[in-house]
Amino acid sequence: MSGLKIRKVAGALGAEISGVDLSADLPDAVIEEIRAAFVHHQVVFFRDQALTPEAQLAFGRRFGPLNIHPYVAGMPGHPEVMEIVKEPGDKVNFGGGWHSDMSFLENPSIGSILYAVEIPEWGGDTLFASQAAAYEALSPGLKATLESLNAVHSAGREYSSQGHSAQKRASMKVVEAEGAVGEFIHPVVKVHPETGRKALYVNPAFTMRIDGWSKRESKPLLDFLFEHSRYEAFTCRFAWSAGSVAFWDNRSVWHFALNDYPGQRRHMRRVTVDAWPATVGKPALQTAEGVT
Repeated sequence: MSGLKIRKVAGALGAEISGVDLSADLPDAVIEEIRAAFVHHQVVFFRDQALTPEAQLAFGRRFGPLNIHPYVAGMPGHPEVMEIVKEPGDKVNFGGGWHSDMSFLENPSIGSILYAVEIPEWGGDTLFASQAAAYEALSPGLKATLESLNAVHSAGREYSSQGHSAQKRASMKVVEAEGAVGEFIHPVVKVHPETGRKALYVNPAFTMRIDGWSKRESKPLLDFLFEHSRYEAFTCRFAWSAGSVAFWDNRSVWHFALNDYPGQRRHMRRVTVDAWPATVGKPALQTAEGVT
């Protein structure tokens, strides 16, 4: 027995896992159990961890190759580690809007692992929204329509000089992306490769328009989906403490870092997990039946 304890935290998504030290060289069976919970619950949380950047990298690599963000500089010597810092005098936070990490890439990441180094005395929670639950709540007719559509994603708006993320360029070394980004097309409804569960795959930060439609034509449908997808019943909320970890599935989850702690410092570290290359032949886990 691994000794893991897995407790659901909300109806739509989210579970807290205890009984594990993520800095240890964990057996493959424990990693498989964590991955099964991650896939099933869509976001999993851990408390009271002590992760050096090296330990966080090692844990992340157990799930796939790690991403180097194209517009945010990583730690010196550890380009895969993104330090997300809001200083007491900063007005804007990084990640302060609903989004799915890295959907603007041709091959988006599968998950993000965020570790709390320093948290404010109050505030700074993160919200998560299940896009699988959002899809499943739609009518059969709209589901059928959406399954025939693709959407265009790009970092061009969010990382432009006026974009929310680019406004963190001073404290986080964010590069403005104007004229330097491409557009990539992804299905509006993504089928999860490890469970077969369908989820909406559009988000306010990086989805530009429906493929083949103008921005004007796309706006009413996207606005409806963006509003629908953050309905409270599809969400959970995580209150951070120093040493906490959240690991969420970017294939089916939005998140939103709340900016409600003026005058305080918040310091997080993130590594982002990509999919195993097809040539590696890493076996996909099946649905985690029985994980609660």
